[in-house]
Order: sequence, then C-alpha cells, then structure tokens
Amino acid sequence: MEQKKDGEDRLPRCSLCSRPSVIRLRDPDRHLCADHFCEDLAGRVKKTVYLSAMIAEGDRIAVAFSGGKDSTALLLVLNDLLPSWRDVTLVAITVDEGIAGYRDETVQCAENIAKEWGIEHHVVSFSSLFRRDLDRILEGREELACSICGILRRKALSSAAEGAGATKIATGHNLDDEAQSVLMNALRGDLARFVRDSSSPFGQCFIPRIKPLREISEKEIAVYLMVRGYFPELPECPYTRYALRAGVRAHLSALEFRHPGTMQNLIAGKQRLATTLAPVLSGSPITTCRECGEPCSGTTCQACDLLKKILP
Repeated sequence: MEQKKDGEDRLPRCSLCSRPSVIRLRDPDRHLCADHFCEDLAGRVKKTVYLSAMIAEGDRIAVAFSGGKDSTALLLVLNDLLPSWRDVTLVAITVDEGIAGYRDETVQCAENIAKEWGIEHHVVSFSSLFRRDLDRILEGREELACSICGILRRKALSSAAEGAGATKIATGHNLDDEAQSVLMNALRGDLARFVRDSSSPFGQCFIPRIKPLREISEKEIAVYLMVRGYFPELPECPYTRYALRAGVRAHLSALEFRHPGTMQNLIAGKQRLATTLAPVLSGSPITTCRECGEPCSGTTCQACDLLKKILP
C-alpha cells in the first residue's frame, strides 16, 4: 500500500477524480488535477476558436512566438489541437527587436522549443527590417519604448507572416491582457480603440489576427506550463518600467483578487460599448500605404510615419 506523505490528506482533491488538485477554477467552481486541468484548458481554447470561427480548413497559422509564457502556451495548445482541424499547419515567428540582456535569451528559448516540437520557425529582426535595433532606435526616447516597439513589432510580424505564406496570425493575448487593454484605453480616453479590434480583419486587407487564449487567465497559463514542464524562467524586458500597462496590471490584478470577475466584467462592458459606438467611430476607409504598400487608414501606415520621424 502506497504511504501518503505528511499533509497529503489535507490537500484539495480534483473535483473529477481523487488526485491532488493543482488549481482552483471558478465559474463553475472546481478543483482540477494536472491532467484534468490541461484537458479543461485545451477544451476551452478549442471552444473559443470554434465559436469565433478563428481557424478554417487549410489555414496556415503564424504563431507570434516570443519564447515567453503566453506564446509558449499558445504554441503548445495549438500544436496539441492540430488534429482537430483539417489540413491546418503552424509556423512559429519570433521577432528579435534587439534588446541587450533580454532578447538573446528569449530567442534562444523559442528556437529550442520550436526545434523540440518539430515546428517550422522563422526569426525576423528589427535591424534587418528597419536598419537599427530597438535599443538604438530608443536612444533618448526610452519613455516611448512600448509605443514604438509595439508599432514596429506589429509591422515585423505582419511582414514575416506574409513571407511565410500565413493565412492567420495567432497572438498569445490572454484574459488579463484583454482586460488591461480595456482599462488602458479608458485611461487614455481613446474611444476609437474600444471599437477597433486587432483580432478582426479589415475586409480582406490584413492577415486576420486571432487570440485563442483570450478566455484564459495569466494564472492558468502559468500553472499549465508548470505542469507541462515548459515554464520559462526568462528575464523581464528592461523597458517595462516605462509602460502604462505595468501599473494597470498591478492595480487590476489586485481588484480581481478582491472582486473575482472584474476582468470579465471589463471586457463585457467594452463589448457593449463597442456595439453602441461602432456606427459613430467606424474610422476612415482602409487604403494602402504610399511608402510600403501595406494596408492603412491614411496615406501612410503608423510604422512608416514613425520610421520617417526617428530614422535619418
């Protein structure tokens, strides 16, 4: 007879079997062991993909793969779910912004994981696309780090996805990220962003972006990777301290802890507001950038406008 360790009897048990629980989930309230939790998470991701028609037969999905927690979980879950979709392939794309003491390690982590899983992997760098790495671009502009990086990273990802023949781009945005974005847009007074959804294509102009993890919390992703043995111990981006998101994340996490459901309520409120404001804030017609030919809402895209201002 197997002898139980001290205190094991006091551990919460899985609601579906007798094994020790690794996480407690709400709505519905349940404890799950490692196996049942991984099965539950994959099932919810599959449901999200199905209900929003994110993936279709024959799709080639470019997974934005930084090598961090969210993108690692995304690639792992989608790779596990591949048999669910007919003739669907994955390609991992890593954007190397060129951040000293940070990006080299995460790029190596991404390369190792993609190789282990046998997934096609492409790395695209800021220096090859924009002639400078992010550290040089940000000299004297460090407080604008996240805005500049975000614009150029989206450009790099789109370019690499197009070159890889992708029909969709999958990003690792989770529930926490989505709620944080809602609150950040409110704090900035940016009503237009309540309507604009980066996961939706503008007609057939852009490669559509999908967010399969948008219903999964950051906590769930961390536990999922721990029990699967893929939790990456990586450094944090040094420019994070300049980001509005860092402060919003801390306050929103505290609110969610004291008032469970806060994040879901924020997202639901955003969706209701978007429905009301959409006819008023529909934005300008989509055209093509006169500099690079990419789709945009003006004469030039954000990336080209930015590059003209910051590069000689």
